[in-house]
Amino acid sequence: MKKILKAVALALVFTLGILPAALADAQARTLDEIKASGKLVIGVFSDKKPFGYVDENGEYQGYDVYLARRLAKDLGVELTLEPVDAPNRVAYLESAKVDVILANFTVTDERAEVVDFALPYMKVALGVVSPDAALITDVSQLSGKTLIVSKGTTAETYFTKNYPDVTLLKFDSYTEAFNALLDGRGDALSTDNTEVLAWALENKGFSVGIESLGSLDTIAPAVQKGNATVLTWLNDEITALGKENFFHTDFDATLKGVYGDTVDPDNLVVEGGVVTTAE
Repeated sequence: MKKILKAVALALVFTLGILPAALADAQARTLDEIKASGKLVIGVFSDKKPFGYVDENGEYQGYDVYLARRLAKDLGVELTLEPVDAPNRVAYLESAKVDVILANFTVTDERAEVVDFALPYMKVALGVVSPDAALITDVSQLSGKTLIVSKGTTAETYFTKNYPDVTLLKFDSYTEAFNALLDGRGDALSTDNTEVLAWALENKGFSVGIESLGSLDTIAPAVQKGNATVLTWLNDEITALGKENFFHTDFDATLKGVYGDTVDPDNLVVEGGVVTTAE
């Protein structure tokens, strides 16, 4: 019976983000412990193209993954990529299942209370994609309609707080959310504008009618609260990578082929942790 209960508890942690107290207190590895193990474990999305996804050959690809590989290389260790969903990113850090989260993790005050964010490497706002036949071009058009969101995302938080008259249809994974839009189970879908722009380019009959909603936010790596050695190393890495224009190289390698000329790299990329606004 004890084994069964433990298995149930672990399932709740890694699928729903629910943490029993004993697991929530799991101690994250220090930088020296990571080096000694010869392995860096980073949590990434497996279904959020083009930022973190598994390609047709079963290989992880994307903007976040490109950075993850460079971090492991610079640290001189092997990289282990652990798939995460938006709702369990914090749980994976708190349970020490991963050393770092690199999964399009938007920095918010609420999240900063439970994890430590490193310097940002990307900036983003919310966007809304919908069918061309009933295109949503203004948030007021969503009143009384069903909006698809992923659980644990800034889109869920933003619409819950600011637009309670919009019915939210929530899913654990991005794949489920976008499939729901394709199936007509909702009138529109909201997530990061970079994500909906990329998805609309690959799915005829859908367009991003609202390209920027809410505040301009930043995306950054996250570590377990209080993991100072790994946090300091990440900040030093991001600063150093900025000096070589690494994140523009990352954009060219992973995003340019998707966006073409529809996205200005300077509207997305953050170099060296310094947020600027494109002219």
